[in-house]
Amino acid sequence: MGYHIRDGDDSFCKEIRKLSKILSVWIWSFPGAQQNIFWEVQRYDGWYNNLLHHGRGSVGARLLRLLPANYADGVYQALQEPHVPNARQLSNMVARGPSGLPSRRNTTVLAVFFGFHVLSEILGTEKPGCPAEFLNIRIPSGDLVFDPEGTGAVVLPFQRIHWALETGQSPNSPREQTNEVTGWLDGSSIYGPSHSWSDALRSFSGGQLAAGPSGQLPKETDGRVPMWKALDPSTGQGGPRGIYGKGQPANRFLQAESIAWFRYHNHLATELAQARPSWSDEDIFQHTRKKVIATFQSIVLYEWLPALLGRAVPEYTGYQQHMDPSLSPEFVAAAELFLATMVPAAGVQSMRLCNNYWSRESTGVQQAEDVDGLLLGMSSQIAEREDNILVEDLQDYWYGPLKYSRTDFMASWLQRGRDLGLPTYNQARERFGLQPLQDWMDLAPHLEQEVLKNVADLYANNTARLEMLPGGMLEADSPLFSAIILDQFVRLRDGDRFWFENTKNGLFTEAEAREIRNTTFRDVLAAVKVLRRSLPVSPHAGDPCPQPQQLTAELLANCTPMTVLDYFEGSGAGFGIIIVILFCLPLVSLFAAWIVAILRKRDFKKLEKKKASEPLSDCVLCSVPSAMEWHGPKTDSSPVYIQLQADKVLKVLDGRGSVLRSISLKTHGRVEVILSSNKGNKALLLKSPKEYDLVLLFNEEAERSNFMGKLREYLRKSCLDLLVSEMKEQSLLKRAVTQEQRKQILETFFRHLFAQVLDIEKSDAGELNFESSQKAKESLTCELSRAEFAEALGLKAHSMFVDSMFSLADKDGNGYISFREFLDILVVFMKGSSEEKSKVMFRMYDIDENGFLSKEEFLRMLRSFIEISNNCLSREQAEQVTESMFRASGFQDRDELTWEDFHYMLRDHDSELRFTQLCIKGVPEVFKKNLHNRVSFIKKEPRGRTPSHALLVEPQNDASLPVFARANQYQLHLYTEAQRKKYQRNKVQQKIQEFKRFIENYRRHIVCVVLFSAITAGLFVERAYYYAFASPSTGIAQTTFVGIIISRGSAACVSFMYSYILLTMCRNLITVLRETFLNHYIPFDAAVDFHRWIAMAALIFSVLHTAGHIVNVYIFSVTPLSVLSCLFSSVFMNDGSQLPQKYYWWVFQSIPGMTGVLLLIILAVMYVFATHHFRRVSFQAFWITHHLYVLLYVLVIIHGSYALVQQPRFHIYFIIPALIYGADKLLSLSRKKVEINVVKAELLPSGVTHLRFQRPQDFDYKSGQWVRIACMALGTTEYHPFTLTSAPHEDTLSLHIRAVGPWTTRLRELYAPESLAVLGKLPKLYLDGPFGEGHQEWHKFEVSVLVGGGIGVTPFASILKDLVFKSSINSKLMCKKIYFIWVTRTQRQFEWLADIIREVEEADKNELVSVHIYITQLAEKFDLRTTMLYICERHFQKVLNKSLFTGLRSITHFGRPPFVPFFDSLQEVHPEVHKIGVFSCGPPGMTKSVEKACQQLNKKDQAYFAHHYENF
Repeated sequence: MGYHIRDGDDSFCKEIRKLSKILSVWIWSFPGAQQNIFWEVQRYDGWYNNLLHHGRGSVGARLLRLLPANYADGVYQALQEPHVPNARQLSNMVARGPSGLPSRRNTTVLAVFFGFHVLSEILGTEKPGCPAEFLNIRIPSGDLVFDPEGTGAVVLPFQRIHWALETGQSPNSPREQTNEVTGWLDGSSIYGPSHSWSDALRSFSGGQLAAGPSGQLPKETDGRVPMWKALDPSTGQGGPRGIYGKGQPANRFLQAESIAWFRYHNHLATELAQARPSWSDEDIFQHTRKKVIATFQSIVLYEWLPALLGRAVPEYTGYQQHMDPSLSPEFVAAAELFLATMVPAAGVQSMRLCNNYWSRESTGVQQAEDVDGLLLGMSSQIAEREDNILVEDLQDYWYGPLKYSRTDFMASWLQRGRDLGLPTYNQARERFGLQPLQDWMDLAPHLEQEVLKNVADLYANNTARLEMLPGGMLEADSPLFSAIILDQFVRLRDGDRFWFENTKNGLFTEAEAREIRNTTFRDVLAAVKVLRRSLPVSPHAGDPCPQPQQLTAELLANCTPMTVLDYFEGSGAGFGIIIVILFCLPLVSLFAAWIVAILRKRDFKKLEKKKASEPLSDCVLCSVPSAMEWHGPKTDSSPVYIQLQADKVLKVLDGRGSVLRSISLKTHGRVEVILSSNKGNKALLLKSPKEYDLVLLFNEEAERSNFMGKLREYLRKSCLDLLVSEMKEQSLLKRAVTQEQRKQILETFFRHLFAQVLDIEKSDAGELNFESSQKAKESLTCELSRAEFAEALGLKAHSMFVDSMFSLADKDGNGYISFREFLDILVVFMKGSSEEKSKVMFRMYDIDENGFLSKEEFLRMLRSFIEISNNCLSREQAEQVTESMFRASGFQDRDELTWEDFHYMLRDHDSELRFTQLCIKGVPEVFKKNLHNRVSFIKKEPRGRTPSHALLVEPQNDASLPVFARANQYQLHLYTEAQRKKYQRNKVQQKIQEFKRFIENYRRHIVCVVLFSAITAGLFVERAYYYAFASPSTGIAQTTFVGIIISRGSAACVSFMYSYILLTMCRNLITVLRETFLNHYIPFDAAVDFHRWIAMAALIFSVLHTAGHIVNVYIFSVTPLSVLSCLFSSVFMNDGSQLPQKYYWWVFQSIPGMTGVLLLIILAVMYVFATHHFRRVSFQAFWITHHLYVLLYVLVIIHGSYALVQQPRFHIYFIIPALIYGADKLLSLSRKKVEINVVKAELLPSGVTHLRFQRPQDFDYKSGQWVRIACMALGTTEYHPFTLTSAPHEDTLSLHIRAVGPWTTRLRELYAPESLAVLGKLPKLYLDGPFGEGHQEWHKFEVSVLVGGGIGVTPFASILKDLVFKSSINSKLMCKKIYFIWVTRTQRQFEWLADIIREVEEADKNELVSVHIYITQLAEKFDLRTTMLYICERHFQKVLNKSLFTGLRSITHFGRPPFVPFFDSLQEVHPEVHKIGVFSCGPPGMTKSVEKACQQLNKKDQAYFAHHYENF
């Protein structure tokens, strides 16, 4: 109940304290500082009072146990229920009773609060212990004050006080509490417990303490001194306002006592300054301080203590060095309760005690006169009787701990006694020479027997279990408490080297000591003009100001009831919003990436438009009407130009003059136009009955009128009628048939068309009954235009094939194909025989319908087939093929063919014709179940042929057999080698075999992933276990168990992953290491995949870390300050306010919080822009955002260096990877500074740029490796990766770069002849590399399969050239055979590769390479066009030994490669090979198909396919 102040210098070790003493002596030796100080100045912190035991009585000294600790475990665990009674229940039994009984010793309230002031001088045990431990007080159900509703769930928090951390470890060293102020009567309650605190209280003028404006009150604190600032339980107010620099006592009465001593010091300092004007401020201050302390010591020991105890204090016999003056736990509790029994419910002017705890706004002490009135009132007011009863202001309305505004003073001190490990009542009595209690009736004869009986019941009627505090409270005249208090003060006096009566310390002479001994507290009050010297301090008979009556609670205002603070009140919404924002960061980043993607696509489109042909000049379109074409309610309108042509065709053009659509008016007897009659009369609808309508939106009515005038004139000249009507614009748009609606009609058209042809079940085709009659009618009466027919076939509208097929199908010649007409032609192709199909083809190209097919018509047919493959076959080549086909069939002498001749010419391809169909674009999958793909595979040569050569075999397809069953038909050849026996495995055995092969293929990957995951999991478990069970006792695990183990465990994982992810980007190191033995154990080729895997795992742990901290922030936001100051002692100081920081402080105002939010933002940006889609759309954005990793590591270091929870540990993981990565980066930077001259730049078809440049000195590489290049001429430092297409033996390096993005497109433009003409030279490049990848492992397999798709063929160009070169020089190679599969949409895309393959074919004398080219442009392999192309290709290959399309000897296929049959055939061709290497590079879809094929074949007990792939 005394002053509540913070500790001062308890953190300094003894050596520092010694040094401090030396420095203080040295400072005092400065001239003028203390010229008149000739004694040893007593330290403020209590150190070195005892020269033998320096720390006795100092700040932070341990309490001295007079008896062994009474703990449940003998070490530190306090006794609790059921071993001891409930504290609240015991309080009600012991301390409940009527108030208003006067003191038997006539003790005044002034003496009582003087006693509390003395306790604040020598005792400071309010500081909670760390880690926070609680002995909460359970409130019995139905308690009238704390649980009036009878919930039984009310628990008042009670926190254990600070203890010496080195104690409480074993029964030999039980827990010992510490005193947070000096244990001497040295004026620390007046001057502070440390030198710095004292300086904060001084004015440094005239030796005085700093005063407020009136000079009679202390200066209010400026917040820099760590004052105790408990909340006002009546109003809930807190903060430093109204708190004086000396500290804010618990109530106004105690504050008045403190102010009196403040004024007494300044009074003596003023007198001394007047008497000694030459003295310095320090001289005056120290002289005054010395006298004030001595006066205080005298009053305490020789005036107040005898009056309080009713007995004399033994005379002083001198200083005893071996006397231990330390405070005892028994004294701490006994003194507080002894004084508490005498505290009244109110003071002068009926100032209610319960409503004045820590009051900031009370009128009690605002002026100097208020202090005088309080002191005078207390001096004339009789205290409560010295008994066991506490007033309700203490028992029910004492200011509460933590979030409770009220608590029970008695119950709290009962718990404090158990916290201190106080002995039992009998043990304490025996220690002080009193008889132990034998009979409960002997304890308190003056009390009612019912009280003793209830107390005895609580202790099971066992006097030995009675605790010291309730026993001492119940005693008559309190002999035990009196003995404890007297013993303590005598030890304090006799063991104090600076006691004023000790003449050997040089403080005072005997005369001065006697003078001080004769000074009373009344003299002190009189000196500060509180009262006249003639008035007594204590009431007595004949008192001129007698007390009219003793105050009771019934005569006073009610106490403010208890309230429970909600620390999180008003924070829920904000906290939730922050969580939502944090988890929406990826969405925000995604939105930003989407914006960037749109901008990049827009820029790319501008580049494409720039490359495209120039728009038509204005003069071409100036006379053509323009408008906006409306496409539908959910589609943006586009600007168009309407051109009216003389052949009754209306054309819709775009801004560049390109034809968007053509509307034929030849079959229209009448043209219907509908005009809008509202909204400015701007809309026009041109009906097109057999197509979708044309809706035009003009800028104004005049433009529409002008267009209508031109249309009328045009239709008049074309002899066509015009029907014009009007309606509202909304109705007009609703009536229009849009392109989307037309598509839906066509879908229904094709669905029912195929349902009738293929006899599809109605459930698959869709019942007409489920559609509206209008839709069914529209669909079945629908007719296809030429453009729609061409689109359905996936061809251009004016191609020869479309012309021929459309003319054949359009029987009525109206320019449209009806449902019945389409059905007739489709039936032939879907169900007809080979003869019927060849007859249809014959009719298609018999243009003059004379029943003969001339050579010119045959040539037209051939060119129409080749036309769809985008192959520019010359007329001479086409004629050569025609002549060879005529010659092969024996028709070399004929100029015309009959149908029978034509069918005979196709005799070798009867099966292909039998399965030939008409591929319709967009046919549902359910209708494709009868469509079969041709399979191709390699077969072993029969006996007698060269063993090393392999043939491509085309099976005779049987529609009734599945693809694998058909593959077994071709066991026609006899094999010279014994074939491996095949076992039929069940599904379980296949899965087991698949698993074995998976382990075999990815064993290095699995080991690395498992090892890395095990380390990560181990780090998580180690940190989680450490903070849960093994960490130093900070209490954080007890506060937020789940949050701390998640956040710390994931933090360790994130630190490890973010550090070692750098190693996956050490390209130079990886390139070197993959050539060492380590490559047998570590899959260096999977570095990028491992990088992504680590990144995703790190992201997961980052999210987990964030989630853990969200839990922590919430818990910390509702955790009282006393607990937070234990958890984060470097950040928080317990000032008694208990209010924690709000959630936003943790997130936005703390270093870890701010850096954490920034890290989440950076991670969101980096991860989103690193996704495959956005990386392809804008590599520059990916490149820039990924370089945020530098900022990421800086923030991670700052994030952890704040050491909020633990000391920084990130460097443990980071240093080694960072050094390695830094060295690797420096090596790359050293290469990047060297400019490389470009020797040759060539623009190839399909947007491919071929660059040939100098080979740097000492540039060694292997085929299949890649480099990174940059071109500063583009104005950017971006480096992009490309695979070298040159072979290692070549003198120069070459790259083939396809323009698929902004950077590569700009690079192509830079090396265009036009740009080079302006620059005058070839721009130079910067080179970084080479870097290794899996493709360079091709030579380690006896048989290797190289699969390249699109631009992914570049690594294989280098490999093929390297292989042939090594073969030509008879270099020893492990690889005996290579199969190269080139998958391309059209061979024209990469004609440069055809040149390389041609070189390989010419140089490959040993037939090491077998090349297969798959052209995927054609939709279906059994489409009519594809079948005829196949026939022509096979004939061309047979006759001229080269491909019709590529001019190569390599085999050309149509459609996508059937990887499973192809790989399966390799197992038969190479039965002696146990492991085949498969290397693929290209689009992800292709590499996935290859991977699935390998997995499927690896289920068999045959050759194992090891797949290495690279996506782009």
